[in-house]
Amino acid sequence: MRILISAATALLMMTLAAFAADPVGSYTVKGTNPGNKGSYSGKVTVTKTGETYSVIWIVGGTKYVGTGIGDKNFIAVSYKSEEGTGLALYGADGGNWAGVWTYAGGRQVGSEIWSRD
Repeated sequence: MRILISAATALLMMTLAAFAADPVGSYTVKGTNPGNKGSYSGKVTVTKTGETYSVIWIVGGTKYVGTGIGDKNFIAVSYKSEEGTGLALYGADGGNWAGVWTYAGGRQVGSEIWSRD
């Protein structure tokens, strides 16, 4: 029984370490637009691409494609869509990520939370 509990504990710790290792994964995203002008939700997928990350959001039928840099603590993402470009910065929050973003040339920021699926 002790061996089983030890093995389960070790597996749990390895899983938590993997979540904390980097932002790779699939998430449900919830956010607010800059200037607190409405909220939104959707999906985001983060994939490792060499030393960078590919970040793809699907929000309200719009696809946003980004390139990120970072590590287990933060990720900064430059993104684009048909509507324009922007910048986002997230910090690790357990297995999830929370941050702020703005459009290129923006003067206000929105907020966003990625909750791991």
